[in-house]
Amino acid sequence: MLKQRVLTAIVLLAILLPALFYNTPIPFTAVALILIAAGAWEWGRLNAYGQAASLLLAGVCVALCALSWYGGLLEKPLPMLWAVAGAAWVLAGAWLLRAGVKGWPGIPKAVRLTGGVLALWLAWLAVAQARVMGINFLLSVLLLVWVADIFAYFAGKALGGRFSKGKLAPSISPGKSWEGVWGGMVGVLALSISWVAWDAASAGTVSAGTGILNGQSLYARLLAQHGMLVMLIAVLFLAAMSVVGDLVESLIKRSVGVKDSSGLLPGHGGVLDRVDALLPVLPLALMLATV
Repeated sequence: MLKQRVLTAIVLLAILLPALFYNTPIPFTAVALILIAAGAWEWGRLNAYGQAASLLLAGVCVALCALSWYGGLLEKPLPMLWAVAGAAWVLAGAWLLRAGVKGWPGIPKAVRLTGGVLALWLAWLAVAQARVMGINFLLSVLLLVWVADIFAYFAGKALGGRFSKGKLAPSISPGKSWEGVWGGMVGVLALSISWVAWDAASAGTVSAGTGILNGQSLYARLLAQHGMLVMLIAVLFLAAMSVVGDLVESLIKRSVGVKDSSGLLPGHGGVLDRVDALLPVLPLALMLATV
């Protein structure tokens, strides 16, 4: 299992890193589109559709993304769209977690399919816009989610159950603890403060677009627009929503009785298993960066 995970990670990095650092956003946007299409196929399978119907769902998602690309949405400010998407994620996430595993089958299948495709489309549009805004901005969002996950894992392993009486969501994801969530919060606070300090030490070269990490980071934008306190609150909010994204996918998988969204990524499960925490964070980051 470990060997598979390592090999899959190496292959993914070999594809993603050259695309990410290419001098135009096109290769990364295209790779992201392929991954989102795979996620849409998985979404069809999670909703008990067969191969043909799931492929059709992936095609619909690709068409929606392609129309957005062709229509020039990647370069256009979309504050209203991100505000609506962000509010929808907060409200839907809260409702789903409150309803729990038993609540998922009661949602009409048409609503589930539509909501999933829209969530995947919004995530693709957000990650594509983030790349257009600059590598620095995109990496600052991606690393926020990854750092929250890594710190949560190690904090949960080391401290889980020592300070809180119960698990975070025992009926959805028994392995997650409140200590893990707090550890993730500490991680993103350290990341954001360190990134802002690094931006300042670089004497403006990053924000001026002269370095390889061109563009302002999410943290620099929030700091410049709203100040340090709001920036710190915002990154804590994003870290919390990354947990919501993770729990929502866990809820769905537990409801349908599967461990992974698919076996597309050997040792890692499926695409949705890798991007679940990013699905709410990407549009919310765009919302925060454009208000």
